[in-house]
Amino acid sequence: MVEEVIVDGDITLGQFLKTEGIIESGGQAKWFLQDFEVMINDERETRRGKKLNHQDRIEILEVGSFLILHQGEE
Repeated sequence: MVEEVIVDGDITLGQFLKTEGIIESGGQAKWFLQDFEVMINDERETRRGKKLNHQDRIEILEVGSFLILHQGEE
């Protein structure tokens, strides 16, 4: 099942991981991305500063699938 995540404005992958409670602090993002396979729109991503766009699909093995929705966009 895909969890829809509504964000207000720009958000990076590191911020997303923190706000969703996947990591406890932004500093953990670098190590999390080295240890876990994170796919954005079926492509492996390792940059914590990667900006997430409207309708980006994030899949993290052993964690779940997420769909980014920017507030106010259709």
